[in-house]
Amino acid sequence: MREVTEKTKELKTTETRRGRTVQLLHSESMGRTGGRADRTRSAEHGSRRQTEQQTKGARAGAGGSVRVIPLGGLDQIGMNITAIETEESLIIVDCGLSFPSDDMLGIDLVIPDISYLKSKMEKIKGFVITHGHEDHIGALPYVLQQINVPVYATKLTLALIERKLVERGMDQLVKTKTMKFGQTVNFGDLKVEFVKTNHSIQDAAALAIYTPAGVLVHTGDFKVDYTPVFGDQIDLQRFAELGKNGVLAMFSDSTNAEKPGSTMSERTVGRTFDLIFAEHKNNRILVATFASNVDRVQQIINTAAKYGRKVVVEGRSMVNVISVASELHYINIPEGTLIDIENLKDYPDEKTVLITTGSQGESMAALSRMASGMHRKVHITPNDVIVMSSHPIPGNELAVDKVVNELTKQHAQVIMQDTHVSGHACSEDLKLLYSLVKPRYAIPVHGEYHHRRAAAELAAAVGVERENCLILENGDVLQFSAESGEMKAEIRDHVQAGGIFVDGLGVGDVGNIVIRDRQNLAQNGIIVVVLTLEKYSGHLLAGPDLISRGFVYVRESEDLMEEARVQVQDAVDDCLVRHVNDWGKIKNIIKDSLADFLWKRIKRNPVILPVIMEV
Repeated sequence: MREVTEKTKELKTTETRRGRTVQLLHSESMGRTGGRADRTRSAEHGSRRQTEQQTKGARAGAGGSVRVIPLGGLDQIGMNITAIETEESLIIVDCGLSFPSDDMLGIDLVIPDISYLKSKMEKIKGFVITHGHEDHIGALPYVLQQINVPVYATKLTLALIERKLVERGMDQLVKTKTMKFGQTVNFGDLKVEFVKTNHSIQDAAALAIYTPAGVLVHTGDFKVDYTPVFGDQIDLQRFAELGKNGVLAMFSDSTNAEKPGSTMSERTVGRTFDLIFAEHKNNRILVATFASNVDRVQQIINTAAKYGRKVVVEGRSMVNVISVASELHYINIPEGTLIDIENLKDYPDEKTVLITTGSQGESMAALSRMASGMHRKVHITPNDVIVMSSHPIPGNELAVDKVVNELTKQHAQVIMQDTHVSGHACSEDLKLLYSLVKPRYAIPVHGEYHHRRAAAELAAAVGVERENCLILENGDVLQFSAESGEMKAEIRDHVQAGGIFVDGLGVGDVGNIVIRDRQNLAQNGIIVVVLTLEKYSGHLLAGPDLISRGFVYVRESEDLMEEARVQVQDAVDDCLVRHVNDWGKIKNIIKDSLADFLWKRIKRNPVILPVIMEV
């Protein structure tokens, strides 16, 4: 067990637990005190006034405890999921997926390991979701099959979740509840308030979570946008009120913590679109962006309508999001502007705009298929101007470069500068929120280690005690509890956390061993050794025949394959001389002998699969 209140001035590594270290930022003194939220077991929604009264009561209170357990979202961008647990209740904040890295061969998605949650089934009250991005909602259809509890989210977020549930035939099985900003919902001795924020998708919310130990603020993904395209600004006043009444800890977005200044408003991209459309009046324009960025899509549509262009939407996820947003009136499409892709050929280039997926170089996304000439209905021409309205997510740079190269080889013009703004708070925005909320503890989330370290430094710079700036890891059990009348934070335990692979319809049936086999197959290929043995004597009757896939091209390596065949035959003869009759042992001897030969001969280590038939 480690207390976070140990006093020293420098960043240091504390107790090593289960093969890893916990780190925090240290200073001389303790910070502001948190409090305890009043207990309630009502399942009804409360008003902000009730919440404020509860907050003030929490500030003066003492006693209770709460555990915060990040099961994903740390040391990565994606798969966000956090458990908030008391003696009576447990709620789950977000339930996202991540996409596989290049070495996860054949894997479609990665979802969080919920082993810990399944061990606490009787306490789980519901999911509370901050916004509708895949790294926050994508795993819900998988997890809800095992943990079927109500889902609470704002309007657009819940509509996107419900669309996923309909696709899987789960819409009648899961209870959902639409939440408004400023509204609260009770979960036993926990209470959650939804607070308005801005992000690259509408209806993003922060969460004020009232616990027996005090108020926790989870920012979700956010930015400070004073001139949003749709809806209101971030509710800075409410954050200030929370800070005035007392906040125990803030779990903050840290994605852009290393970037100086403030994040630009989404409206600045609209002005860039206007300049691009004005400059390329005689070209067909294609804009690739994130499907979920409804405000970005709205600005593209507005600019297209201004210049008299028809709009085609291509890409399944893009069509789904725009359909949902349009139904909820979160996006306004002027009548006659949107046309089906089948009708694209009926209009001249200068009268059309395509909004498409594929801004991250995804191999099967619409733009990638257009760039490679595989799209059945859209073919790139020298008259095309392609606007890449996004920044590559870390790790996707090579895939994006590949698509851009393929587009430019077809003499299309690609525009990447000034066509994107981030949906995450930069350093000055983070300092603003820390200054308003005044948390006693700062726990950066949503980022790699270096992002979270930078966010912790920002919190310390605006007044959070350095020793109270915590840098956690997935699976850490952070407990807030009162000791000697003072609220303290301790890493009490570490639970199982990580990713579960989704491969086709299989969930969790592919593990690290299978992935290593796939990597070996991809890197070194396979040799299948086929031979026939006499059942009783063990004499070789036929073969050995060697079949190579991904190892060498047999017609150009006949000498090598013949030497390998002789090596196998010698191994079989040796087994006969030593009276080795167990087929399992014979297979292992063949594998070891052939592997040793190939490594000495050509320094390769293919997968070797002996197949023995008996007669």
